[in-house]
Parts: sequence; structure tokens; C-alpha cells
Amino acid sequence: MEQNHNNQEAIWEKIKLLMNQNKLAVFSAAVIILITVMAIFAPLLAPYDPAKQDLINRLSGPSLEHILGTDDFGRDIFSRMIYGARVSLSIGLFPTLVSMAIGTVFGLMAGYFGKKVDFVIMRIADVALAFPSILLAMVVMYTVGAGLINIYIALVIVGWAGTARVVRSQTLSLKETEYVEAAKSIGVNSFKIMFRHILPNCIPSLIVLFTLNIPGSILSESSLSFLGIGAQPPSTSWGLMVSNGKQYLFTDPCIAIAPGAAILIIALAFNFLGDGLRDILDPYMKEQ
Repeated sequence: MEQNHNNQEAIWEKIKLLMNQNKLAVFSAAVIILITVMAIFAPLLAPYDPAKQDLINRLSGPSLEHILGTDDFGRDIFSRMIYGARVSLSIGLFPTLVSMAIGTVFGLMAGYFGKKVDFVIMRIADVALAFPSILLAMVVMYTVGAGLINIYIALVIVGWAGTARVVRSQTLSLKETEYVEAAKSIGVNSFKIMFRHILPNCIPSLIVLFTLNIPGSILSESSLSFLGIGAQPPSTSWGLMVSNGKQYLFTDPCIAIAPGAAILIIALAFNFLGDGLRDILDPYMKEQ
């Protein structure tokens, strides 16, 4: 109990340090929370049904009635952006969580067992990393078809290898420490050593990596949707909105610029937050 209390105090001290030293990271966290709350309470906050068409008022500019105007079907852009945040954030969060979980397990196994296990896992990771991530995701999407579930699958396949490399490198150094050697000497199971002794020491790096990987997933989904192989109607995502509005970029720019700006803001927010967390949690950064 005392150790858990000390760990909680250490975490709160790091949070206070982050708030005092990096105001940009704190502001970014506030932006992320705001967008997340808007996505969760979309039915309460959206002034219109995002799928409701009003062809009489199609392609109308920003006004008091429609803050960001309407699209080519007369749908309210602001309402669609609020609902689109649900899809974009879920695609940023869930595939990243799954891919990092898979990469963490493979990285622990490769670093701890070494030899043939390390060789096989790392060669598979090399193959995954050899292709540009968006190109590999496109290949997967063209193979399994468009749709949200398939986007999740594609991003998981693309994203696990980088996490595996990070966890492997840390496991290689951590498995030589005294407490791991002591656990081995008393016959502790290898998997218990990996998940009880090595993994907790990798968590700070994984937290930073998680915040930095989320914008990559969001941008990948936006790119796939822009190319027509991502989210499909009637789903609403920011990337799909940009794709639908690109043909009106010079006549009604708000249709594409508004969701494009939202993608930029959320990507920058996660990157700035990740940079702030890295400065606080990463011991190697402190030494520099």
C-alpha cells in the first residue's frame, strides 16, 4: 500500500511539473479534452441532424443559422464536424491501443528471449517498416475493402512494428538489471518477469509513444478517406468531409477547410502533448 501511495505521489509530482514547465502541452491537453467531450455529447451539442439534407440551402456560406455553412447536400457542416470527431478520434485511439498492445507483447518476447524468437519477430517488423505506412494501409484496404472496421485492421497491421522495436530495445537493457536476475535466480516464470518486472518500466515510454501515434492514425484515416477507401457514407469523418469538399475548394472553401483545420488542430495537440510528456517521463531526455 505504501509503495502504491508513493507511486501515486510521484505521478502527481510529474503532472504538476508538466503543468509548470510546459504550458503548451497543458493547453493541448485541454483542446483534446474539449474535442473529446464534444464528440461524446454530439447529440446534445450538434444544432442539426448531420445527415439531414436541405437542398434549397445547399452550399450556403457561414451565417447565424449555419455557423460554418452547408455542404453540397445542404447538411450543416458544424454538426457534421462534431459527429465526425467521433469517428476520427475512435480511429485514432482504438487501432493505436490494439497495435501498441500487440507490439508490446512482441517486443517483450523478442528482447527477453532473444535468438530465434528475436530474429523472427524483428524480421517481420522489418518487412512491416520497409513499406511507407500509408502505402501498406492502402494495400490492406484495397484487399479487404473500405469501411471503418477494415480501417482499424489496416492501422493495426501498420502500427505494431514501431512499438515492438521500442519495447525490444528497452527490454534488452532491463533484462540485465539486478532485480530481473534475482527473479530468475529464484525461479520466477519468464512471462511473470516480462509483465510484472520489465513492462512497468516501459510504461512511461509507451505513454509518450501512444500520444505521438494517435495523430498518425488520424492522419492515415484522413488520407484513406480522402482517397475514397476509408470511411464511407453515411459515416462522417473529417477526412471524408475534406474529400467531399475538395471540388468546392475555390467556390465554397469552408466545406473542406473547416474539417481540414480540425485534423490539423487535433494532430498538433497530440504531438505537443506527447512532446511535453516525453520531457517529463523519459529519463534519457532529462540527462540531455
